[in-house]
Amino acid sequence: MVVLEARELYRFYHSGDEEVKALRGVSVCIEAREMVAFIGPSGSGKSTLLMCLAGLDEPDGGEVIVFGKRMTRREEQFKTALRSRSMGIMLQSNNLFAHLSVTQNVHLAQATLGNADAAWIKSTIEQLGIASRAHALPSELSGGERARAALAVALARKPKILILDEPTGEVDAAAETAILDMLQQHCKQGGAVVVATHNEALAKKASRIMPIKDGKFVNDQ
Repeated sequence: MVVLEARELYRFYHSGDEEVKALRGVSVCIEAREMVAFIGPSGSGKSTLLMCLAGLDEPDGGEVIVFGKRMTRREEQFKTALRSRSMGIMLQSNNLFAHLSVTQNVHLAQATLGNADAAWIKSTIEQLGIASRAHALPSELSGGERARAALAVALARKPKILILDEPTGEVDAAAETAILDMLQQHCKQGGAVVVATHNEALAKKASRIMPIKDGKFVNDQ
């Protein structure tokens, strides 16, 4: 079952008189129970593609389909509701509210869809190896701890689709293993994971590895 699809996405940026072609006709279908890894150098279009898939950036051409519903060029209220029902998103920054602790951030994310599950929150934070930092503010966390807290927030609503930008950045080997185990478990339970990464261990766990360069998948060049 296809849960997320991009059809011929184009995204252009302008810097003065220069046009940057961030995405050049990118298409991909993501199915339930699979992990798809986008790999490529900085500036290849990975993060832009994730932002478009999540409906956080609007492509200049093409469309994104989420569970059969078009997200592209829809009102923000519609996109927000579709994301809330379907997606957990982790970006490289700005995933956490600065004035809330780790536990409070996860609690808030979960409470948006109803009552928060305190036992689930505690267990997830423990699995990610940040139980000792549960009451710390984001500014008090290391980069790796912030990444794991952000992943907990992305998982909080138990979404069908996870969209993750470098989820294993700045983490040690033990934390990396815990993250990989959680992502694989998410797929086994029927979810889908879409991840941009430089991490070879993470990419090897993926159902599909899709190299991207200069705004296009390498096999589409």
